[in-house]
Amino acid sequence: MATIEIPQQLLPGDGRFGAGPSKIRAAQVEALAEAGATLLGTSHRQAPVKDLVGSIREGLANFFHIPDDYEVVLGNGGASAFWDIACANLIEKTAAVGTYGSFSKKMAASVESAPFLDDPLVFAGEPGTYRIPDFDERVDAYCWAQNETSTGVAAPVRRVPGSQEAGALTIIDATSAAGALPVDVAQADAYYFSPQKAFGAEGGLWIAVLSPAAIERSAKVNAAAKQDDSIRWIPPFLSLESAISNSRKNQTLNTPALCTLILLENQVRWLNEQGGLAWSSARCRESASIVYEWAEASDYCTPFVTDPAARSTSVVTVDLDDDIRDSDVTSALRANGIVDVNGYRKLGRNQLRVGVFPSVDPDDVRALTRCIDYVVERL
Repeated sequence: MATIEIPQQLLPGDGRFGAGPSKIRAAQVEALAEAGATLLGTSHRQAPVKDLVGSIREGLANFFHIPDDYEVVLGNGGASAFWDIACANLIEKTAAVGTYGSFSKKMAASVESAPFLDDPLVFAGEPGTYRIPDFDERVDAYCWAQNETSTGVAAPVRRVPGSQEAGALTIIDATSAAGALPVDVAQADAYYFSPQKAFGAEGGLWIAVLSPAAIERSAKVNAAAKQDDSIRWIPPFLSLESAISNSRKNQTLNTPALCTLILLENQVRWLNEQGGLAWSSARCRESASIVYEWAEASDYCTPFVTDPAARSTSVVTVDLDDDIRDSDVTSALRANGIVDVNGYRKLGRNQLRVGVFPSVDPDDVRALTRCIDYVVERL
């Protein structure tokens, strides 16, 4: 296929629209260069790095308006590590899991693989929809994703009626939602995410906003695991007790990637300076609306998620007509510096997927839609 050259005046100022890793702002890179000159290669257990972690924890507490008795905890590994942490530390025996895409299914798979847990009660929805678990008196933890990154579906964060009274925890995977979608974290006991989405950092870290009930559950489960007759194994790397203890000292169990911490701290500070979660979620909603309205008006693509109430405002998915191959569109865009708008490979649809996290300028999103139109007209 001949190369399609998009006119310069149509191109976005920044061509990064990935669903994660996401765009990192120039100011973050500058902060990395400045802070990195003194922090990189130094101990994470000394004041300069601990102060950085403390700033992240305080900034996120303010950003999410967490209740006074909740805590911001962080640890090594990404959100996928927290699936196993939840299995080892937060689920006592039986979990209910809502599955409606690749990542929510992976949480269910982690529960299924834990030999000391019962098989989960799986509440499955079709890709493009969401499914929150129903109440069941056997369940001690309810799990689902606020945003299914693979499909562009957003689900409500609200406790299953009767679950809190029954002593069950609510565990929310917020990886591509946190920082972009509105949330009342008091509706969850563990609201966890990675920083390479809305928080514009690199991977290798997980962050969780934990309720007193989650902290108490972790202590209870860890104490029970130490009994001679227990079959539960909690590897030190997956110990939530250890992560909580270290976070209270503004450090992690193992050496963290300082680049990630520096990028994250700068982004959290920037978001709070702009107006916090209210500003961030409004900006993402504006960008998402641009794509959805464009797709609805288009004669060759449509929003994949048919229910407007379920459409994500951080990761937008649109289906292309069969006579337009997504690979042709994404290849042409990439040749012009517009990258990472590929659909999720395992979903297997003829689709584009656009990350509209807070670092992405809505004007660049408008430019993206014009560039897609330009490319499709010439295919």
